[in-house]
Amino acid sequence: MADFKKSNADSTTVTRDLRQLDPETGNIYESVAIVSKRANQISVEIKEELTGKLNEFATHTDNLEEVFENREQIEISKYYERLPKAVNVALQEFLEGKVYHRNPSKEAKDGL
Repeated sequence: MADFKKSNADSTTVTRDLRQLDPETGNIYESVAIVSKRANQISVEIKEELTGKLNEFATHTDNLEEVFENREQIEISKYYERLPKAVNVALQEFLEGKVYHRNPSKEAKDGL
């Protein structure tokens, strides 16, 4: 599930040649839509994992004055902030051919 941690995606912004995106689909817009959907999936995975880890530190008191900074919690948050962005991971996966995708409308045309 947590393949995004092992990704060799860039953690910073990189200029991309758009011609690298369309060979697999034949359409740049379709490729961008695929990457976008995969980035959303990765983002949800990261958010769920981070929320689960941070919930371990949650206190169930109603007093706002009893908020303590927890060093472990801060380190976990910093770790997730340093991970490559979801769109970078999704783009790297797409370029490496690791993203399964299909277009039902194309399949219907080809089947006729």
